[in-house]
Amino acid sequence: VQLQASGGGLVQAGGSLRLSCVASESILTMKFMGWYRQAPGKQRELVAGITSFGDTNYAVSVKGRFTISRDNAKNTLYLEMNSLKPEDTAVYLCNAVTGRWYWGQGTQVTVSS
Repeated sequence: VQLQASGGGLVQAGGSLRLSCVASESILTMKFMGWYRQAPGKQRELVAGITSFGDTNYAVSVKGRFTISRDNAKNTLYLEMNSLKPEDTAVYLCNAVTGRWYWGQGTQVTVSS
């Protein structure tokens, strides 16, 4: 499975971005899909995840600001990010889990104060 992430960029604090992650095959078989982020000098962290049943979970730091969703027909995972803060600056990576773990290449999100 190949995952292609896009949608990152430079935005001012308080702004919004929508990340997309397109999979090379059907995501119906993917038990879990998620968005992780990694900032310089910090560990990779799970930002938001969604199961094949549509159950979602969020990091405390983004709850109420970010929304994860999946479009099975388009084989695409989304992350809608609102009220962005400088501390959201990181490389965002999409992840998919079947019996194995797959990672996309990441997209840079930079939030200026």
